[in-house]
Amino acid sequence: MQPTEITEVLNRPHSRELLARDVTRLAYVAADGTPRCIPIAFTWNGSEIVLCTTENAPKTASLRRNPEVALTIDTEVHPPKILLIRGRAELDVVDGIPDEYLQMNGSYEMTPEQRAEWEAEVRSLYDTMVRIVITPTWAKLIDFETTLPTAVEELIRRRDERTRA
Repeated sequence: MQPTEITEVLNRPHSRELLARDVTRLAYVAADGTPRCIPIAFTWNGSEIVLCTTENAPKTASLRRNPEVALTIDTEVHPPKILLIRGRAELDVVDGIPDEYLQMNGSYEMTPEQRAEWEAEVRSLYDTMVRIVITPTWAKLIDFETTLPTAVEELIRRRDERTRA
């Protein structure tokens, strides 16, 4: 997929709404070679998905071995809106707490006092964090209005061909 095609998909209104959500599902290959899919907070900076985690998280070693990932961001309503993204993860160990980590966790409903307590706890716990940056290499929006899963598109094409014959 060409970068301009990826940008076009990610700039659609439904994609922008999905990229503003709190949680994505990250799929990667674990150390034992089996697949993993985990929910994780994220932020979109306009060109990359940014995740943050601990240095000792199992996913960090797995992503260093095999940085190819897939992400799903979706809604819980009908018709669902689904944004599928593939890319490569780049990991950087950073001192302290990355700004993105505080941003991505800023949308949870907390009182100002809860927020202050949460942030103090986070700052006391983490000397360093791993910042995972994913640059999309492929993207597809499924909104069940203008776009469908590829397999469903194929079924519709076959049906239309049968109808014309």
